[in-house]
Amino acid sequence: MKAFLLAAGKGTRLRPLTDTVPKCLVDIQGRPLLSIWFELLGRAGITDVLINTHHLPEVVERYVHEHTPPDLRVTLFHEKELLGSAGTVKHNRDFIGADPETLIIYADNLSSIDLRAFLQFHQRKQSLFTMGLFRAAAPEECGIATLDADKRVVAFTEKPKNPVSDLANAGIYAMSRELLDLIPDQPLADFGYDIIPQLVGKMYGYLIPGYYMDIGTWERLERARREWPGRI
Repeated sequence: MKAFLLAAGKGTRLRPLTDTVPKCLVDIQGRPLLSIWFELLGRAGITDVLINTHHLPEVVERYVHEHTPPDLRVTLFHEKELLGSAGTVKHNRDFIGADPETLIIYADNLSSIDLRAFLQFHQRKQSLFTMGLFRAAAPEECGIATLDADKRVVAFTEKPKNPVSDLANAGIYAMSRELLDLIPDQPLADFGYDIIPQLVGKMYGYLIPGYYMDIGTWERLERARREWPGRI
């Protein structure tokens, strides 16, 4: 099975650190984020991963060449111009091949998620698209989902002014291959804005047990460095 690790972001809110360190390689208690994701993917039986690059691509490439585990094959895909999260997946449909399902992970998140359990949930629901969720302290800053009793997403709003839920998009997705045809052919396509709103009532939400943190700001990065248990 295959996965995308989306790692092209510039990490502007973490400057000056990200002037020299890509966000996907930010250190968490002595380990870069990519190292943690490589371990999580390996535990789930993922054999192939595509990492997209844009900001400081040579730093990511060097890390991948020197630190990829022997049982994981990594494809690097450089984006001179950003394609967006969904655009990257659409552009690399040949990487997916005939696989019925694919994982898509924003590589600048820190989590202890059991990806095998996440995939089993996706398969059990026979879902077109499954979105990992976490409970947000500030839901007005996130994409917020509302679930029914069957864990189906019945509402989704990006950064609502008056959120009715605290279940936030974690940037961890399981996608069935059929979804590729719903991604528009346009220069920039984003899952949060262009795809997920179309899937309300057709996709499922999975509340991530264990640890999750988007490390996109200094406050959250420092908190993650304090809280992370140091093991998965």
